[in-house]
Amino acid sequence: MRMWIRAPLAILAEEAEGGVVVEGARIVECVARGAQPAAPVDEVFDASGHVVLPGLINLHHHFFQTLTRACPPALDKPLFPWLEALYPVWAGLRPVDLALAARVALVELLRSGCTMVSDHHYLFPAGLEEAIDIEVAALRELGMRAVLTRGSMSLSVEDGGLPPKCVVQNEDAIMADSERLLTRYHERGEGAMLGIALAPCSPFSVTPALMRESAALARREGARLHTHLAETGDETAWCLEHTGQRPVDYLEALDWLGDDVWVAHGIHFDAHEIVRLGQAGVGVCHCPGSNMILASGHCRSLELEEAGSPVGLGVDGSASNDASNLIGEARQALLLQRLYYGADRVGHRDALRWATEGGARCLGRSDIGRIAPGLQADLALFKLEEPRFAGAGDPLAALLLCGAQQADRVMIAGRWRLLDGEVPGLDLDALLDAQRRAARELLRRAGLAA
Repeated sequence: MRMWIRAPLAILAEEAEGGVVVEGARIVECVARGAQPAAPVDEVFDASGHVVLPGLINLHHHFFQTLTRACPPALDKPLFPWLEALYPVWAGLRPVDLALAARVALVELLRSGCTMVSDHHYLFPAGLEEAIDIEVAALRELGMRAVLTRGSMSLSVEDGGLPPKCVVQNEDAIMADSERLLTRYHERGEGAMLGIALAPCSPFSVTPALMRESAALARREGARLHTHLAETGDETAWCLEHTGQRPVDYLEALDWLGDDVWVAHGIHFDAHEIVRLGQAGVGVCHCPGSNMILASGHCRSLELEEAGSPVGLGVDGSASNDASNLIGEARQALLLQRLYYGADRVGHRDALRWATEGGARCLGRSDIGRIAPGLQADLALFKLEEPRFAGAGDPLAALLLCGAQQADRVMIAGRWRLLDGEVPGLDLDALLDAQRRAARELLRRAGLAA
């Protein structure tokens, strides 16, 4: 089947004002303004009321945290106290809870125009050993593209870390499961729908040995590496006290500075560290909503890009951001970075680049993140019909400046996965009702609700 997505209101692509032609899973042609496709098509979709973007790419999330949004014990706290308040709640997470949480997070992302997701699941209390398998099932149900990162925590508070012992794992078990997941699920090459990356949670929750072993295994298997890094000043202080090094120095000592690594947050870097990260090609996921809610600081996105680091966006966990909306996160990035750098240095196209092409570069993907012939047909289509868009002059700018919240249609690998703002076949009300009940029960098990 050849489909012509014809004459969009606006499109984030060069020489494609007449739309794009999709055949199978790929874009095969960009059509110039007023032109016709070079070959006959089987179907035409009139996009004259739509703004067309490459599918948005979410680089960092914690699906399970949709169960603890605006959680009372964690309100108005910075990162370390926030984590300490929530670890006991998350310790009660069950497989059925994670399945619901993952589906809700994915549906929210899909409805916001997201086609490629990355989740960092690092919580494996007893009974949740197959957490990544549960997430795979949710992804396949919705037909979304993903890199799932097998997170880990092995350094409990008793050992000098931050998490309690009930949520950490033995390192042998972590490595065995990491190898199992890579063997079972990790796809390589162009068009891959599901990848696995290895993601020790953070410097303050794993040992140096686990960081090194994870890096060695990932590189043997052609997988990528991910972790939280330099999110807060507390993390820097912890690294200096326990390792004698700042976070970037510590990462380098563990052989983690490479172009197969992307890190979440990347806030507390000095100028020399930014240069080193750029020279190594380390990607940085900017999480503006989470960083502002936890008052963690500001990611120096422009300096990182200028140094050579790809920069993308992540919604982060729904318990710190309290949302899983990537088009909304792009607006947050625009506003925060413009406040820091000035209106003349950061524009809407910068934020859209971070949400698309920048994210693809962080994941080492050249087949997604842009609209061009030969690339995967991952597209997000937005309408500008709500009152918030009335009078808007530039449709692309309006998406962020006027605050778009939801896509009308989303295509992944050439197939429509969102139609008229809804996921076909999904009973959303039933899903949300079940997830809300699971969230209340999780709090009850932690002794925080009747």
